[in-house]
Amino acid sequence: MAKASDPGIPRFYLYGDSGADVERDFLHVEAILTRSGPHGWRIQPHAHPDHAQIFLIHKGGGTVQFEDHSAEIPLPAVMVLPAGSVHQFAFQPGTDGYVVTAALGWLNAVTASDPSLREVLAQPAVLPLRDSGLHVPTVIDTFDWLLREFVWSAPGRRIAIMALYLRLLVILLRLRITTQTEDLPAAPDRDQNLLVRYRGLVEEHFRHQRAPGFYADQLAVTSARLNAACKARAGRTASDLVHDRLMLEAKRLLLYTDHGIARIGNMIGFDDPAYFSRFFAARAGCSPASWRKTQKA
Repeated sequence: MAKASDPGIPRFYLYGDSGADVERDFLHVEAILTRSGPHGWRIQPHAHPDHAQIFLIHKGGGTVQFEDHSAEIPLPAVMVLPAGSVHQFAFQPGTDGYVVTAALGWLNAVTASDPSLREVLAQPAVLPLRDSGLHVPTVIDTFDWLLREFVWSAPGRRIAIMALYLRLLVILLRLRITTQTEDLPAAPDRDQNLLVRYRGLVEEHFRHQRAPGFYADQLAVTSARLNAACKARAGRTASDLVHDRLMLEAKRLLLYTDHGIARIGNMIGFDDPAYFSRFFAARAGCSPASWRKTQKA
């Protein structure tokens, strides 16, 4: 099976959907049949450079292939797919359950107080629930409620989602301790490791540092090496990823606050409002004011 650095491997936020989303720095939840059914129950090799996934399979079954390793999916089971891993599925028709896709930046933020919860998503795994000692209906109920909170626009939505997601991570932590199933083998991936570290630094400094050289120095690599890793694993240059993060933050502020355009530009490091507007328009195809008006129409 091809590696994620292969230029022929598609990279998606969600399988088959390459479009941008102002909430792609957050989390997405959907039923497996929603995406797998229309694709004939076969999901072709692909990767999610910036997102980790948790699956619950409680009906049907099939096989999952991660890089060069294939595994049967027992029922019921929870699966872990780390960011950047190339994977594919061959589901039995009618297979159902849930898939939860979380952005690495958001994942790092919600697990800041307990890094062990983040580490449960570091290696791919197929974890059977049967005879695990966990109460299976409770596990399924957690996924049920996470989907409900995701699709509702009720007060406290994000806090509820965060609480339920943390509960899933605790479930994974306990499953990894109680199950005898080994993790799927994960070959060392220096490009992905460098990309993850780079994104962590970008998250800290994107408002004030845009030059790839600054980040390369912090990571003790050359700018060329950093750029090569970003292209191999994210399909974008190092500069593109900083600009993408600036655009995402600008869109969030335009959509979720009433701040003026000049203030928003200043909040993300643009001292010149005109330059901020040109930067935004070159990437969004319209001015910040026009984008805000269209989104809120």
